[in-house]
This record gives sequence, structure tokens and C-alpha cells, in this order.
Amino acid sequence: MIDGLFRRLAHSNARDEAAPEAQPIPPPSPLRREEEFAAYTEDCRIFGFIQLDSERLTDTLNEREEFNLESVLLVALDDGRAVEARELVVRRDELFAVRAGGPRGNMARRSRTRPSPMILKSGPYTIHGYLHVPPGADPIQHIRHRRPMVPLTSAWIEYQASGDHHRARIGTIIVNRALIEWVDRSRDEDVRVDLPVEARYDPRAKDMTGYVRSAAPPAAESELEAS
Repeated sequence: MIDGLFRRLAHSNARDEAAPEAQPIPPPSPLRREEEFAAYTEDCRIFGFIQLDSERLTDTLNEREEFNLESVLLVALDDGRAVEARELVVRRDELFAVRAGGPRGNMARRSRTRPSPMILKSGPYTIHGYLHVPPGADPIQHIRHRRPMVPLTSAWIEYQASGDHHRARIGTIIVNRALIEWVDRSRDEDVRVDLPVEARYDPRAKDMTGYVRSAAPPAAESELEAS
């Protein structure tokens, strides 16, 4: 059973901090790079930075079960409280969905697909978007046989935050197949609704953390993880 990530970090911050243990230095990789990280869990939204050692965020999420995040901000869904940490280890089974960004994957690995409009429920989140499937494939059966983390493009999300119903455009979102409660076919008009773009940080919590490392504006929305 997933323990609330916000509660776990808040409880940890309330205790005296022990000296951090030395961590092994990973072997160098030509693909290794830092990328902004934004995700949705049972009780909070996460913002921070992750080191990628694959071409795409989707690949990194599928190849590992734990991820070390840096300069982390957690914003609680129930009341908007924020806690921060220099580092936080997050398990894949704590992540309902992750916002995608960064460069496209290797074009040589791409195959011909068609976008199928879908709607799914995962914990407190309802997500709408396009699943890319091979021509003629059943999208519901296809998603059940994918790797654990599955990208949807042109996506939007809805959930309760601080007592308000929240609906916002995401771009590309990577959903955790293991945590999907139900999934169904949708319609183009239900995916293509006009909505504001989801912020990459919570404006109410921005001044409470150093996770934003520069004065540059948040990166533009991306739909580059679509396969």
C-alpha cells in the first residue's frame, strides 16, 4: 500500500536531520543529463530535478523502480501546504503520473501509430489524452500490455486541490499503468477542450523553496514523449 509521499517527507523534516550517507557515484553516461521533474502522487504534487541516463524520461521511468530527485518541492493536495528537501528518493509505485518534457527519442526506434482518444482514472486524478497504438490495435488491450509507464499526448488532467476542482492542460503525461483504476475510449472533442496550461510549480509555494534554480520562465509545454 502506498504511504502518502507528502506525509512521509513532512514527518521526516520534523525529525532532526542526520548526516547524509555517501552515495556511490554512477558510471558516466553520454546520455546523462538533468531535467525538470513534475509528478502527481496520492496526496501531493512533486516538483524538482532528476538525472536522466536514457534518451527519454519515459525510458528512465520504465528502467528503474526508484529515482533520486534534487531540489524538491511537495505541495499537498488537501490544503496546499508545501515542504521542501534537497534530495528525495521516490519509488515508481508512488507516482500516478509524470509530466513529460525534453528531446524526442531516437527517431529510428519509432514505428507507425495512430492516436486514440482515451480517458482514465488513477487515484485522485482523471486524465484525458491520446494513446498512440499500432494501426488496427485495440487501445485498451494495448495499454494493458505496455511497459509500466505509458505516455499520452495532448493530455489534460482534473483533480481536487485545496478544496477546489482543478482542470488543466498538460501536453504529454506519462501514466503509471499499474495504478490505473479504469480506462476507456474517449472522443476527440473530449480531449481537445480549451483549458489553461498546468503550471510547472504552485504559485502559492514558489517563494517557499529554492527548487527553481534560475529566474528563467518555466519551459514550454512539450508533446515529445509520444511513443
